[in-house]
Amino acid sequence: MATTSAAVINGLGSSFLSGGKRSSQALFGSSKVATAASPAGKRLVIVAAATKKSWLPGVKAGGNLVDPEWLDGSLPGDFGFDPLGLGKDPAFLKWYREAELIHGRWAMAAVLGIFVGQAWSGIPWFEAGADPGAIAPFSFGSLLGTQLVLMGWVESKRWVDFFNPDSQSVEWATPWSRQAENFANATGEQGYPGGKFFDPLGLAGTLNNGVYIPDTEKLERLKLAEIKHARLAMLAMLIFYFEAGQGKTPLGALGL
Repeated sequence: MATTSAAVINGLGSSFLSGGKRSSQALFGSSKVATAASPAGKRLVIVAAATKKSWLPGVKAGGNLVDPEWLDGSLPGDFGFDPLGLGKDPAFLKWYREAELIHGRWAMAAVLGIFVGQAWSGIPWFEAGADPGAIAPFSFGSLLGTQLVLMGWVESKRWVDFFNPDSQSVEWATPWSRQAENFANATGEQGYPGGKFFDPLGLAGTLNNGVYIPDTEKLERLKLAEIKHARLAMLAMLIFYFEAGQGKTPLGALGL
């Protein structure tokens, strides 16, 4: 496993994808807690490891199947479920958590869009794009090309920021904003940028004289709630796909 992960990490270590730094350094180095003073406007959030929980609390035996030694309960929603051992390598564990978080957020948006879209138009979600009455001012090719360009740009920025945190909160990377700090990571945690732009309602922090101050307790509670809802949404999308293969819709399956 160590040899495989090293090969993959080295392959991801181009200057473009890692912002001029080797990916392995960014992956492993970012997990260390800095002792020097943080730059102006930056806050370092240190969270103590939570009590380790189990996805089978009533079972005390089972070894790594029930209680994997490589999972310590520090990640939100970590209940020790890793039967395939995907998280044995710390570098891959960090990447898998990032992937789970992003896919979960997309799934939550998709589930909401499927229910609202069909309830509003009456058109099944898997036929909405081809329906003559669908609101689509562009052709399929135009929509696909636009999405590939826009999503490609956004995802490439996220990829670079994963290996080189805060490298994208600069003026050239956010051309629509004259204040790049609005897009900086205000919490100091990967995947949870917070700040005035990503947390405009102040659900996980407060604004004090224009400076976003994260609330650690609120943030931890919301992180756990988000990952639980994200996993439920991904499972729901999987069911939606199976239903679509049979020509059924979520609302139809509910008799609505």
